[in-house]
Amino acid sequence: MEQRFTYRCDRRTLYWTALYVVCYIGLGIGLYYLYEGGYFSAWFATCVGALLVLMALSIPRKLVVTEEKFEIRCLLDMTEIARNEIASVRRVESQELRWLIPFFGGCGFFGYYGHFFDLRHAEHLVIYASEWRNMVEITTIYDDRIFVSCAEPETLIGLLLSEEEHSTNE
Repeated sequence: MEQRFTYRCDRRTLYWTALYVVCYIGLGIGLYYLYEGGYFSAWFATCVGALLVLMALSIPRKLVVTEEKFEIRCLLDMTEIARNEIASVRRVESQELRWLIPFFGGCGFFGYYGHFFDLRHAEHLVIYASEWRNMVEITTIYDDRIFVSCAEPETLIGLLLSEEEHSTNE
């Protein structure tokens, strides 16, 4: 059994992505003409290019649920959680996410991913999402909180909980 959930960016995420790209291009062009192609504009272009490539490689692509594990597949990275290490799964409303601030990750550039800090509970969490709606919180037995988004959150929760209940009944 293998179930796949693909990420789809919502309109808000696409607007943020377009805004990032327009701002970076505008700043690059402005620096080029202001400093006439000097070292500062070259360093800016190099740093922004590297930042955009790193962010693009971290964009979540799909969620995969198998009998043994739950995988979050990005373009370059893959996060695996063994199904027996999942302590709880629940749906999260977007109002609960307003206390999150990113400290190492992407926010709005083709999604929301990386490490965030929850100001309300004063704890670290990881997000792999393409939209702020349809969020699912997965808590592991090690107290790691991982948030993912998908178009079918109830189906994902049902799949993850069915194995959890099955393993506790044995």
